[in-house]
Amino acid sequence: MQSATVDPDEIERFAAMAADWWDPKGKFRPLHQLNPPRLEFIRDRLCRHFRRDAMAAGPLKGLRILDIGCGGGLLTEPLCRLGADVTGIDAGATAIDAARAHAEQMGLAIDYHHRPPETLSEEAGGYDAVLNMEVVEHVADLDAFLAASAALVRPGGAMVLSTLNRTLKSLALAKIGAEYLLRWVPVGTHEWRKFRRPSELARPLRAAGVEVTALTGLVYRPGEDNWVLADDLDVNYLMFAEKAETA
Repeated sequence: MQSATVDPDEIERFAAMAADWWDPKGKFRPLHQLNPPRLEFIRDRLCRHFRRDAMAAGPLKGLRILDIGCGGGLLTEPLCRLGADVTGIDAGATAIDAARAHAEQMGLAIDYHHRPPETLSEEAGGYDAVLNMEVVEHVADLDAFLAASAALVRPGGAMVLSTLNRTLKSLALAKIGAEYLLRWVPVGTHEWRKFRRPSELARPLRAAGVEVTALTGLVYRPGEDNWVLADDLDVNYLMFAEKAETA
């Protein structure tokens, strides 16, 4: 696939792990563990933004959501269960194949496509919310990727992002610790130099007409072996951004 934002080496790396997407004890175990707090953040922030009751049945019903870099659909499926009309795209064909197969097995109607966001120009402004979860640290051209993603958000819509901060703490924990010591993810999964500080996302997002309105950290609690939302942004963080109703 020819694309300015796709890094072929990153796609090849994740393709080798595609069969493990839905194994909660496999190579994607960290994403399975991250899912509950990520989903909580997405649901609550979108409900607040669109003035909905987060505790109601199907709180995201009627919202059109695009999950960019959806992988095997670990977040796409629960968003569908919350009532959203979800489309998932990914630059990895094997990930999309895994996502489609699992959604069909679960009886979920999710629209999956093997393509990067810059190829969706015909759908500009077509989504209430666009997600970029654990993907910006893997793209080849960050500014182009964020601009293409932001263009897909409708006026008055929102974008949700999550990634790893580029700090000495994240080097120690998310790179050296997670890959070499704890073996949570395969060695080489991440390149620390491509971790993104919040300001490095906020600037190109603002240039694309999307303003960051909330930042929340994700922290691992070893005693409980789980992840929780917290104020600490040093390693993992979530970002919520909004597009104005009018230009």
